[in-house]
Amino acid sequence: MHPFDLALQLTPTGTDTYEARTTPDYANMVGPFGGVTCALMLQSVLQHPQRLGLPIALTVNFAAGVADGPFTITARAVRTNRSTQHWIVEALQGGEVVTSATAVTAIRRETWGASELQAPSNLPDPQTLVRLPQGHRLPWAHHYDLRWVQPQNYAGFDNQEHHDSSSVQWLRDDPPRPLDFAALASLCDCFFPRIFLRRHQAAPLGTVSITTYFHADEAALAAQGDRYLMGAARGQHFQSGFFDQSGQIWSHDGRLLASSHQMVYFKA
Repeated sequence: MHPFDLALQLTPTGTDTYEARTTPDYANMVGPFGGVTCALMLQSVLQHPQRLGLPIALTVNFAAGVADGPFTITARAVRTNRSTQHWIVEALQGGEVVTSATAVTAIRRETWGASELQAPSNLPDPQTLVRLPQGHRLPWAHHYDLRWVQPQNYAGFDNQEHHDSSSVQWLRDDPPRPLDFAALASLCDCFFPRIFLRRHQAAPLGTVSITTYFHADEAALAAQGDRYLMGAARGQHFQSGFFDQSGQIWSHDGRLLASSHQMVYFKA
């Protein structure tokens, strides 16, 4: 089984409850990688027997660090309409909420469509770029093939402040894995904290809240398969111990699959 699928295993323990467990493959500086936590919160909705339609939005709030070991997830549909369904999801450990989330699923229908965001263009073949070194100290990063286009071959800290934090990269699961909604939710958190790219120095930090919007349908995910995705991200404002950053993920051929926005706490 792929390490990501092992990390997503949920054991039903009641009508709306599941038991989950952290895995060392996706460990972060403190607790599990936030992207996998997002994927788990979404997965509890995706495998719920009452779920209507496909995910269009997911907001995850990280209330406290998750300790290694088991924890409980509850997923409850609080409103079901003709086209949309609204969910409240909570992860509890030691009797306390460590993560909360809201999700919206929907039935998509054929309508007019357009995209005002443009995918990165003229990117070099990912195989010609240097991959983020496997010796990276964060275990979760070993399970993503990250190849930087801009800034070129980003390799860490030089303690020189830069004028912006924008980046463009190729990325995918490692080992390669066919794309699905849970994986897309996790990949949207693979963009390194923008303060690292802005200041090129280490800083204690942690995501407080991340919202992901899913633009892909099942056909778009199937067409992508396990190929490299294009990703772009940039910071927006840094002040008083918090900053926000936005990110977009496109298919290998330039179709927008998801966009995200998150608020991050930092010390500097």
